[in-house]
Amino acid sequence: MAGGAIVNTGGGKDYPGKLTLFVLLTCVVAATGGLIFGYDIGISGGVTSMDPFLKKFFPEVFRKKQEAKTNQYCKYDNQLLQTFTSSLYLAALVASFFAATVTRVLGRKWSMLVGGLTFLVGAALNGAAQNVAMLIIGRILLGIGVGFANQSVPVYLSEMAPARLRGTLNIGFQLMITIGILAAELINYGTNKIKAGYGWRVSLALAAVPAAIITLGSLFLPDTPNSLLERGHPEEARRMLRRIRGTEDIGEEYADLVAASEEAWQVQHPWRNILKRRYRAQLTMAVMIPFFQQLTGINVIMFYAPVLFETLGFKNDASLMSSVITGLVNVFATVVSIVTVDRVGRRKLFLQGGAQMIVCQLVVGTLIAAKFGTSGTGDIARGYAAVVVVFICAYVAGFAWSWGPLGWLVPSEIFPLEIRPAGQSINVSVNMFFTFCIAQAFLTMLCHFKFGLFYFFAGWVVIMTVFIALFLPETKNVPIEEMVLVWRSHWFWKKFIADEDVHVGGNHLQMAKNGGDTKGADA
Repeated sequence: MAGGAIVNTGGGKDYPGKLTLFVLLTCVVAATGGLIFGYDIGISGGVTSMDPFLKKFFPEVFRKKQEAKTNQYCKYDNQLLQTFTSSLYLAALVASFFAATVTRVLGRKWSMLVGGLTFLVGAALNGAAQNVAMLIIGRILLGIGVGFANQSVPVYLSEMAPARLRGTLNIGFQLMITIGILAAELINYGTNKIKAGYGWRVSLALAAVPAAIITLGSLFLPDTPNSLLERGHPEEARRMLRRIRGTEDIGEEYADLVAASEEAWQVQHPWRNILKRRYRAQLTMAVMIPFFQQLTGINVIMFYAPVLFETLGFKNDASLMSSVITGLVNVFATVVSIVTVDRVGRRKLFLQGGAQMIVCQLVVGTLIAAKFGTSGTGDIARGYAAVVVVFICAYVAGFAWSWGPLGWLVPSEIFPLEIRPAGQSINVSVNMFFTFCIAQAFLTMLCHFKFGLFYFFAGWVVIMTVFIALFLPETKNVPIEEMVLVWRSHWFWKKFIADEDVHVGGNHLQMAKNGGDTKGADA
């Protein structure tokens, strides 16, 4: 890579160029891939709290729900019901590995197209479902769609965005997830009022709308310069880089992309390569960040918000309305993250959000314990319930400007080109595996842990906040192909990266060495 460039505050080069309308539009279209994931997260919990749906597919849960003296913690504890929700995430896990090959060989946009099409078919099957088998098959197809979209969209956004705005544009994906969740919760609130009892069909079938948006949108998306170079189209890559940066002065950035591409070409087996010592930091983050993201407990709130609120004593309509409120908080707090992520940086958002979530989970757990105790029986007054909702909303806000968007942003921006698709697949598959585990186990855990479940997740948030403080360096404003300098100057990770692994000019290598004594906050 070309050396001797101006070093910016993030530790990399400050390439010329501006945010063009073309880049903004392509990033908005690509980010709509998040709608399918968000819609699904939001729709599942609402549908599984609808009586006509339970009566048709899960009569045992419906009967338990009707019994007045039922233990509030245990009334939804049913493995088959949990399989309905969680089967999608297992399918997404497997699909993300195939998506890595499609993304690398054919380009990022085709992976998005496959995701949109399979989600479309899954939505049709779910809307027309006559039995549990049809429901589960539909969910598996939805999962394949989510696996492909989540693998390709964050990488696409990180590669198209200028370095200084990469966080802002990448979080567009998380914003679309939150909009998808909110749309699903509003639709559930409306369809639950359909007297004929087919509201759940409308909710499930409307997943076809976000699927159609990303399917059609992906047909018009250009390829990223990184992907074009990786697939052997240097002139097209140069033209695309000029277009997305809005300037002719792309020589330095293009030279860095070419160097990264040449290194990528030498890697025949990215899955084997990613295990090498020099990638230990990136691999650790690709596993630990999605693992921790699920153990914040957020999907417990989002999947099962209506179920959770009903468990807290809200009636059916009120529980759906409460989850709409948390959905709105989720969207607005994600906008806060978009505005701040490239200014205050990733680390500060992670640490502040973590502290806020810990406090809220402890308070919610204590409030529920005071009312339901360990027996799970008792009534909750309206004012008391409102306080619970306020703290759940504060918890959702903390997540939505920290672990929510950054859990996708950071892993998508830290991998060198040669192992980027493989790295993102590991990120997605770990995320989906633990989403599956939480979705499959949550209602049973609620039944057994009772209010202690909130303390359980609070404990995990303490651990992950300490992990970020010690091991994640700041990555804002660093060009994506120069991220190795960040790891090379980190107090812990520098021991895994030899001088010959840093393929940059002398000035940069010297900078990396000089920064070697800095702790995570300054790296």
